[in-house]
Amino acid sequence: MARKKQYKEEEVLEKAMNLFWIKGYENTSLEMLEKEMGINKFSIYSSFGSKKNLFIESLKLYRKKVGEITNQLEKSSAGVLAIKQYFYDFLKLSAGKGFSKGCLMTNTLMDIDKETDNKILRQVESFRDDIRQVFLNKLITGNNESLLIAEKKADYLLISMIGLSSASKITIDTQLENYIENTFKTL
Repeated sequence: MARKKQYKEEEVLEKAMNLFWIKGYENTSLEMLEKEMGINKFSIYSSFGSKKNLFIESLKLYRKKVGEITNQLEKSSAGVLAIKQYFYDFLKLSAGKGFSKGCLMTNTLMDIDKETDNKILRQVESFRDDIRQVFLNKLITGNNESLLIAEKKADYLLISMIGLSSASKITIDTQLENYIENTFKTL
C-alpha cells in the first residue's frame, strides 16, 4: 500500500519557488530544498521527479503569480499608465523580507549558462515574450500607436522591466521610483 503524503504539493512548491528565487537554480542544493520545503529527497523525487522538474514547476508557479498582476494590466483601459502601474505592482510582488528578490525569470536568465536545459530556457523565453506581447497590446489599444512604433516601445519597456528587476535587488525605493517615473516620461 502506498504511503499517503504528509504534505501539500502546492505548499512545498511555493517554498521551493521562493528558495530558487533567492538563491538561483545552481546555488540551491537538494539539502537546502529539503530544509526549506520540510520534506526529504525521496518526497521531492516522488512528487517532482528531479531538482530540474521542481525548478520548472517553480517557474510555472512564478508565472501564475505574475499572471495575477498581468491580468490586472490586461483588463485596464489606462494604456501606458496601466503599464506604469504594472512596474510598481511588480516591485510589490518581488519584495522580500528587507530586500527585493527581483524577477525569478530574470534571475534565472542571469544564472543559467548556454548548456542549460531547453525546458528551462523555453520557460524564460516564453515568459519574456508573453510580457512583451501584453505591453504591445496595451500600447496599440491604449495609445493608438502604429504597430512599428508600438513594437519599439514594447521592446523598450521589456528591457526597462528587466533593468528594474535587476536594480530592485540593490537599489533603494526612491531610486526605483525615480527610474519608473523617468522611464514613462519618454513614452
